[in-house]
Amino acid sequence: MPRGDKSAYTGKQRRQAEHIEEGYEKRGVSRREAERRAWATVNKETGGGNKSGSGRGKKDTKVSSHKGGKLGGRASAARPKKARSASARKAAATRRRRAA
Repeated sequence: MPRGDKSAYTGKQRRQAEHIEEGYEKRGVSRREAERRAWATVNKETGGGNKSGSGRGKKDTKVSSHKGGKLGGRASAARPKKARSASARKAAATRRRRAA
């Protein structure tokens, strides 16, 4: 099997990679780099390609996703309380305005 061949991956793994890739592209990462990162993430979380069929795969972990969620709060926590609450007030006003 040549390197880069995705035939050993399940449909679920392919969908995961596609979804992760879209997220990276939204954040401004190039298409090739986004694809590379997406498959690396799928490999880390699912243990590489799995044979299809019930009970034939390895157990999935959410290590990378969990780490990303944790990292996301750091930037906000580093800002002063005054800036965070001003931002929250502005967001609440926007939500109220759009709901009306």
